[in-house]
Parts: sequence; C-alpha cells; structure tokens
Amino acid sequence: MPEQLHKISVIIPAYNIEGLLEKCVESVASQDYPKELLEIIVVDDGSTDGTGKLLDELASKYSNVTAVHQKNGGSSSARNHGLRIATGEYVGFVDSDDYVSPLMYNALMKAALRYDADMVQASRDEIAEDGTRLPDVVIPPEKETVITPEEHLETLLLHKGDASFCTKLTKRSLFTENMKFPEGELNEDFYLMIHMLEKVNKLVILPGQYYHVFYRTGSNSRKKEQDRDYFPSVFTDIVRNADVALELVKKNHVSLVKVAERFGYVQRLDYLLHIPVSKMTKDNVFYRQVVSRVRSDLFKIMGSSYLTGKQKTYLVLLGIAPKTVRKVHARIRGL
Repeated sequence: MPEQLHKISVIIPAYNIEGLLEKCVESVASQDYPKELLEIIVVDDGSTDGTGKLLDELASKYSNVTAVHQKNGGSSSARNHGLRIATGEYVGFVDSDDYVSPLMYNALMKAALRYDADMVQASRDEIAEDGTRLPDVVIPPEKETVITPEEHLETLLLHKGDASFCTKLTKRSLFTENMKFPEGELNEDFYLMIHMLEKVNKLVILPGQYYHVFYRTGSNSRKKEQDRDYFPSVFTDIVRNADVALELVKKNHVSLVKVAERFGYVQRLDYLLHIPVSKMTKDNVFYRQVVSRVRSDLFKIMGSSYLTGKQKTYLVLLGIAPKTVRKVHARIRGL
C-alpha cells in the first residue's frame, strides 16, 4: 500500500442492535486497508440487550476495534464520544444496522489524497429487510466528481444530495468544539453538514455504491405502522433545520435563497402529510406555526420555480384546510 495513506477512525454508535452489530463491525474490520491505519471505535450507548457483551467479544476478536460503553444519550452523543477519543486524520461513521463494502475506505482515502480534499463521499444503496434492493435515494454520479461546498449545499436544499456523514470521510480537524453533532435531536447529520460545509475546501463524490443502508422497520425515524398516532420527532426537526438552513443561506449564500425557501416549504409539506390528524389541534403550537407559515407564504409558494405543480397544490390545500385535506389524504392511503 502507498506510504502516504493516512490513519482513519471509523465511529459506530450502537444501541440495542445485537442482531446486526457483528455484520456491521466485520464489514469495517475487513477493509482492504492497512489494519494499523484503521481505528474502529464502537460506542455502546447504554444498550439493555446483549449489545454490550457482543461488543466486548468483537473487541477481543479484532485488534483494531475499541469498545466504549456510556450511559444512553442518543446517537449524536455516542458519535461525539467517539470523536473525543479518535486519533485518525480522517473520520468516518457507520450506523450499526448498516454495513460497508471492503473497498470503501481505501477508495475514499485515495480520492482524498488525489484531490487534497477535506471531505470525500461514496455513493450508497438501500436494502430492505427482505434483502431486496430499494430505489436509490441519491443518484450516484456517472464518474468521480469534484464539487464546491456551495454546490453540495444546493443539492441538499434540492433534496438531491447526501447529507449523511456515514457515506463520507471527513478531516478530523473540522470537528472542532463548536462543530459537533447536536445531541437530543434527529436529522443531526443535515444540521452539522450545512454548518461544516462553510469550512470544507471541496467535496469529492465517488460513483461506487460502497455504503449499504439497511432499511430497518422500527428505527427511530420510521413510523410504526401499528400506531396511527405515532409521530416521529424527526418531522419536527426537519422543519426546524430548514429554518436554520434558510438563515445560513441568507447570511452566506444569497444566490441560494429561493432554493432554501423551496426546501422549507417541502419540509413543511412532509410534516403536514405525516402528522396524525389527532395531533392537529389548537394547543399544538408547532403545528399551528407550520400552517401559519404556509398560509402567509401562499403567493411565494405559487410563484416558486423550484416547486412542482403537485407540491404547490398540496401546500395550498393544506394551508387552507389542513385537517380536511389530511383526513382525505389518510383515507386515500388507507391509514
């Protein structure tokens, strides 16, 4: 292997995942990358099943796997814990229910060195619980692509880019004290990504789908089908983060304001199409704020060149009669 390869720290947060953890850790430990340059930090986030015990066994099996145990604090807390002890020049993350190709980190590091890039991204695919391949959420580029941080920000605001840190290698020096994952929230990757892009020199995107997302029903951001009143907090967080993104764009990327406004409308549409009718009440302050914003911006929504006709129609109808439209939508979907 070339001597210039740098050390990589891969951080894996784990919580009550004993059935999938071994496959995840093994996929990272089996990389086509020098073992002495690959540090694997698995943080057991206060698991109550056999995850902690299994993690200790895996740390005994693999010399470059470090087992860390902490009180439950959430995925962001576990990632930040891993960052505090990481020693690699570049850092990667893997969710404990996912797995990676054995070629992933070698390919990412070589691209980082080739382009002197602070951040490099692999493409990903999505695997259902029954093993079938799901449609790509993010379309891989046809060839190796170098883009500016602002170009990546625009793709995120257009719902075409990948905000996940799991598909990326990122220089550890970028994770400063004020640049960590927000704890106690979902949609944390997007929040940190839009802020970190202000410090990144460039982003390289590889066409190879080296990261494999395992679509697990019941994970914290996915609705439990048996509970019609269950409303994941991620739908609230995506609206909040859309407003954060708009303020950042107004300050640093004025040319993207219309795109950022479009992003906020689409996130609010997602919120309104998922909130249970039972939670669309007068005492739900956040819900009322979402509806109020849509109503006040109806003319801007109709004039946006970035929204589709279907999105505009839904937003107008939901702004005028949200509960009625939501009931009809739920009935059509059989919910």
